[in-house]
Amino acid sequence: MATSSLLLLLADGRFPAGAHAHSGGLEAAVAAGRVSDLASLESFLVGRLTTAGLVGAAFAAAAHRVALPACGTATEPARATARSLGRGHPAGRPAAPAALAARSGAPAGSGGRSDALARLDAELDARTAAPALRAVSRRQGRALLRAGRAIWPQAPFGDLPATPGGAHQPLVLGLLCAAAGLSRTETATVAAYGTVTGAASAGVRLLGLDPYQVQALLVGLVDLCDGTAADAARAADDPPERLPAAAAPLADISAEVHATWEVRLFAS
Repeated sequence: MATSSLLLLLADGRFPAGAHAHSGGLEAAVAAGRVSDLASLESFLVGRLTTAGLVGAAFAAAAHRVALPACGTATEPARATARSLGRGHPAGRPAAPAALAARSGAPAGSGGRSDALARLDAELDARTAAPALRAVSRRQGRALLRAGRAIWPQAPFGDLPATPGGAHQPLVLGLLCAAAGLSRTETATVAAYGTVTGAASAGVRLLGLDPYQVQALLVGLVDLCDGTAADAARAADDPPERLPAAAAPLADISAEVHATWEVRLFAS
């Protein structure tokens, strides 16, 4: 299957990972009156993309980097990587697995991957202030892991940390995309794209918005989405503690309130 087709498949809301059940915080924002029309939905999506989208994409890209040697797939062109990162890999030659592992502070091999993924999981946990959102991320990770194991059993899913509730969704996505042969930037794109499309679809259901106008809104966010993914892919070479930590305190508070509702349309 061509890489472009895989990218579309993984970014498709119909991929069996349960994303359709989540509004990305939009249901609570609608109930609070912060989102009521197309213009306020756009502001919500921009805010989500530049906070949760950037963080999730960076951690997915970092997990992809950790998993890449085990998956036996090629890295992105070294010339483009060196240009964007300002580092000097010889043109046309990808970094060796040992060099990739060293950047995460872990040795190459399964043990090194496990340690690196555990560090990423802990850092992402620290960046997810709301307990409700931590639970959602791990729940979505479990759903994605079930699909990943069925489709790409060769992926190093066994190296994911055995944390209560499972690994965070961006880490599972990074391993899955590496096994599928996607590049780091493509992985970040899938992650960033997913943070806005789910909420946009929820906007149609919650507010009765014109789906054509909502899709036009998403088209208008393409450059921002691609730019966010590019930023996340560049950041993935940094140590876990230096990965993006953009926060949205109101979204954290709203998630905790939403979790107490007895009746709701979406799980989050």
